[in-house]
Formats: sequence, structure tokens, C-alpha cells
Amino acid sequence: MKQFMDETFLLKTETAKRLFDLCKDEPIIDWHCHLSPKEIYENKQPKDIAELWLGGDHYKWRAMRSFGISEEYITGSASGYEKFKAWAKVMPSLIGNPLYHWTHLELQRYFDIYRPLTEATADMIWEKANAKIAAGGFTPRELITRSNVKCVFTTDDPADSLEYHKLIKEDKSFKCLVLPAFRPDKALNIDLPTFVPWLKSLEEAAGMSINGFEDLKAALLKRIEFFAEMGCKATDHAVSGVPYAEATPEELDAIFAKGKNGEKLTELEADKHKTALLTFLAKEYYKKGWAMEIHIGAMRNNNTRMFEKLGPDTGYDSVDDRQIAYPLSRLLDSAEKEGMLPKTILFTLNPKDNYVLGTMLGNFQSDEIGSKIQFGTAWWFNDNIDGMEAQIKTLGNLGCLGKFIGMLTDSRSFLSYPRHEYFRRILCNFLGGLVENGEYPLDFPALERIVKDISYYNALKYFGLEL
Repeated sequence: MKQFMDETFLLKTETAKRLFDLCKDEPIIDWHCHLSPKEIYENKQPKDIAELWLGGDHYKWRAMRSFGISEEYITGSASGYEKFKAWAKVMPSLIGNPLYHWTHLELQRYFDIYRPLTEATADMIWEKANAKIAAGGFTPRELITRSNVKCVFTTDDPADSLEYHKLIKEDKSFKCLVLPAFRPDKALNIDLPTFVPWLKSLEEAAGMSINGFEDLKAALLKRIEFFAEMGCKATDHAVSGVPYAEATPEELDAIFAKGKNGEKLTELEADKHKTALLTFLAKEYYKKGWAMEIHIGAMRNNNTRMFEKLGPDTGYDSVDDRQIAYPLSRLLDSAEKEGMLPKTILFTLNPKDNYVLGTMLGNFQSDEIGSKIQFGTAWWFNDNIDGMEAQIKTLGNLGCLGKFIGMLTDSRSFLSYPRHEYFRRILCNFLGGLVENGEYPLDFPALERIVKDISYYNALKYFGLEL
């Protein structure tokens, strides 16, 4: 029997172990996350492990609710110690859940703690981890540096001032590159209550009035130019289902007027607005050389009572099951018809669509860069062993796995970087299995190039980074 999460964790063959040794120390480009640039700049010392672990992690919150923990010990007013003890109580029941592995990887890598977290060990781990934190090395910048992270893409609204990105850039003592990523979801979501107040903030940021659809495009173009000046390399868009509905300029102005006035829009009207705006944005991204990320398939804020109590991003989202193949094809083609489809990374939250995305890639590749259209790594509910293996296997079956740009954290936590290790172990185990089964030659120079490229170098080239 193998030891619990030892150095051979998830590596089932000798080839897999050798491959992991080749790539485990490669740097990290965290090209999609939700880290706060304000927190990175302010670089405050955390109070304790509860603050580091439980303050905003809706993955953990969701698991605690499933166990039956009272909300008082999740998002309520219980002390950090009480919340940590509640998390420890949940841990043994999370057998098979990636949170179990992530938690223990973080304990091992950052705190040198190799005991499993349980109610019985909670006090010992609380004291040892907090002693480590008090001794130093756990500020946001220190954790980023210790984790060998060379570049971070944050996720930023077009109306954001990017003031903390500016301040970080001016601080030459911090070597990690922190770049904004342009996320115009609030511009697209004309059918949500957030649109009207957000539009006012965009007017202020762009320094202009927005009275029609063309004005909206002009204001966003101003912000694109500003983000470009700040080093932006990527954009992000979250859609439950992929919109595609064509519209005339007159229709778009009428739809915009309704949205600006707070009137209720039909789903078709909203899709017409989203389609036109996404097509416009895609072409502008192409001009800048930016990569366009599209995250498909999250059904958000399902629990009305808890949404009204806690707000969004608190653990009440799930997988959507809309049909996406046809509208995604038409949306990508709307920019490709003019030769202006940008580098594009497609993510699905519903694994039923793995083959939809896996086959969509080949429709729009070009010689501009290897695998210009990417199948993004297993995301959110899929970033577990099964989900990662399924995504890797799908890309291997249908695309060019050697050009894959690899892992990201998609996280709000500065302790989440062992997820890259988790991914690299799963990747090396998959590739090692192919070699051991005689499905790929035992060619270590070629295999070393593949695992290092997927771990680091492909993303470096894809986003045009100079690190």
C-alpha cells in the first residue's frame, strides 16, 4: 500500500515519476485567477490560517454546507478558530474530493505539516500553522514568490482604475509580473440589474456619455486602450449558454435604450446585444494580440434566499446544460469571417461538452501560433482527478496536446498554487501511462519538452510574455 500523499502521490508508474521530476520545479504563470491586486499591493500579514484558508473560499463553504455545518461557522460571526475547527471536522468525510488533496498539499508545501487534518489533529495543526505564519513568509507577495509564480493575470472590470496594478508595477522590489485581464461581463449582461449602475461607472471611467450601442463600443474601446497600456494580455467572458442572434444597428440601439432605462428585456433581445458586443470585442482583441477566454456553462446564484443574504460567488452555483455547439460555431465564425478571430481559450463547466469544444478547436486554428484555439483546462467543478484526466484525454484525442497551455488556479486564495502541482502530477501520470502501455515511445527528450511546455513554456509563448 502506498503512503498517504507521499512524493509519488498520483504517479502510478516509473515513467510518470521521472516525468514529474522533470517538470515539478518549472515556474508558474497563473493566467486566470481572482486574486486581489489591492491585497497583493498592500501585502498584509495574515492573522491566522483561518483567514488564509476560509475567508473567501466558496469551494470550502459549499463542502461545509454539504456536511451540515451551520452558516455561523462558514460565513457567519464565529471566530477564525471555530471556523477552522469546523473545517477540520468536515475533512475526513471529503474522501474522493479534490479539496481533501488541496488542503493537505497546502499543509505540506507551506507549513511542513504531513499529518491528516481531523478534529483530533486540529489544535496541533492550528498552533503549528499559526506559529509558521507569525514567523513570517505568508504575506501575499511572499507566498507568490515562494510558489515560483512569475506572472499573474487578475480579473478586472473595464471601469476599474487599475490603480493597484500601477502601484505594483512601480515597486521594483516585487519581481512577479501582475497584469490585468479585461472582463466585460457587466457590459454584456444588459438584462441584469447590475447593468444600469455599472454603465454610470463606465461613463466616468471613459469620460463620456453613453447614449447608444455605438457609444458603448466607443467607451469600451477607450478602456481597452487603457488596459493595453497597463500590459493586458488576456480577456475573460463568463456565459451560461453561448449567445448568437444577429441584429440590425437600429435593433441594437433600441435594445440598449431599454437596458439603460431598466426595462425588462427578452432573452432574444439580450442575446442580440451580447452577440454584437462579443463580435466587436473579439475583433478589437485580435488587433491587440490578446487572448479571449470564454467560460461556458455556469448556472449561477441558484438559491434565491442565500443570494439575497450573502450575494454572488458564495457557493450556490452549479453546472448548466444548454446546447452550445451551433451558437459557439457561429460566434467564433462572426470574427473569423473577417480574419479577426483572436487567440481563444474555450472552457466548459459541463463535461458533456468536452467533445464539442475539442472538435470546435480544429475549425478555427491557423499558423499564427500553435493551437491558437485552446481547450481550457478542467475548470471549477471539473478540476479534480477525473475532470483533469477527461480534459487532457479529450484534447489528446482530438487536438494537439503538446501545445496545451496548461493549468491555472481560478482562485481567490494565495495558498492555491499547489493546484499546479496537482495538475502536473495528473498530466505526468497520464503521459507515463501512454508510454508504459506502448502507445508512445520512451523518448525522454521529447517527453521532457512536452511536460515542460505544458507546465510553463506554452503559456509563456501563447500570451507573448517576456519574463
